[in-house]
Amino acid sequence: MPKLFVVAFDARLPRWALDARGEYLKRMPRGFEVQCLELKTETAKRLRARLPRGARLVALDERGERVTTAQFAQRLERWRADGDAVAFVIGGPDGLDAEFKREAQGLLQLSALTLPHALAQVLLSEQLYRAASLLGGHPYHRA
Repeated sequence: MPKLFVVAFDARLPRWALDARGEYLKRMPRGFEVQCLELKTETAKRLRARLPRGARLVALDERGERVTTAQFAQRLERWRADGDAVAFVIGGPDGLDAEFKREAQGLLQLSALTLPHALAQVLLSEQLYRAASLLGGHPYHRA
């Protein structure tokens, strides 16, 4: 079964962010299980070796592609249908290594603003839940 990963570097989350992230992720419907990985910042090559083998890498970056929630949901569904595990990667204090961003299969923007790591994880978790809800016809997402 494809799996989703939220990967964050050098990010110790405060209690409020752990609670918020956890609340959204526990609501995820069957088939959209999410695992959180917290890693130390490393070079692109060493970084890739620590990530889930074979996972599609989507780097989160303020200069990444802007998508709507509906577009995000469609991509999530396509990746699921393809059987792809997907690792959404949030950089450390200095962002993600340029080489890593070039190697990633996608660059996605959560906001044009620079977000604190805790907020980025909560926002990504909420959007994963929203996209899964949209795909499942759940009323959480009201277009």
